[in-house]
Amino acid sequence: MTRGKQKIEAQRRNAEKNQKAKGSQLEARAVALKVSCPICKVQLANEKQLGDHYGSKHPKENPPAVSS
Repeated sequence: MTRGKQKIEAQRRNAEKNQKAKGSQLEARAVALKVSCPICKVQLANEKQLGDHYGSKHPKENPPAVSS
């Protein structure tokens, strides 16, 4: 069993080890969202979602061509 300074140091090391990784979900979201609707500027993850978005939100418009 540790006492005094050893105990305090062990608690500090455990607290540092158990801390959650710092970072924002907004940063991860910005990386994942690569396609945006030119009409309403909503960001989508891929071309398929863009086609679905046009079908539901902009039914009178044609979706933009797929850029490969």
